Amino acid sequence: MENQIAELYLQNIKKLLREYKKMGEGAMGQISDEHVNISENENSNSIAIIVKHLSGNMLSRWSDFLNSDGEKEWRDRDSEFEGKIENKTQLFKKWNEGWECLFKAVDPLTVEDLTKIIFIRKEPHNVIEAINRQLTHYSYHIGQIVYLAKAVVSNNWKSLSVPKNKSREFNKTKGM
Repeated sequence: MENQIAELYLQNIKKLLREYKKMGEGAMGQISDEHVNISENENSNSIAIIVKHLSGNMLSRWSDFLNSDGEKEWRDRDSEFEGKIENKTQLFKKWNEGWECLFKAVDPLTVEDLTKIIFIRKEPHNVIEAINRQLTHYSYHIGQIVYLAKAVVSNNWKSLSVPKNKSREFNKTKGM
């Protein structure tokens, strides 16, 4: 039974990560090049900055995931919050770089790996804790991306889930 639960967890986490990736892509796909670097104010991050940060985090956390600290010495986290990305092509390139590293580490994980201890900033985590930590971090930032994209696209926004005031119609399509 425990192995079944662990296997279900692995399947679910892989599915959720792919769904969050798709959600971010759905939001970023609706913006134009001129929206990539827009932020609400000087204390807010643009979609470009959020993507740079997510990619930097993913590369650091998931490179050599089971064997080395998730905060790599080569990571310059502060620089992730500086500079610009020129266009959506570069934005998606940076985005995919992080996700490819993540899936390269997550996809081969086994039930036996879940109880292994890894380190993030010298703090021990079992693999389940580390995955959950990253999932919550990524969903937080992807929510920011969706919010920013929705704000700049405004009335042209295409919902990524059940559209506002369309729940009854959606439920009918599901036979509810």
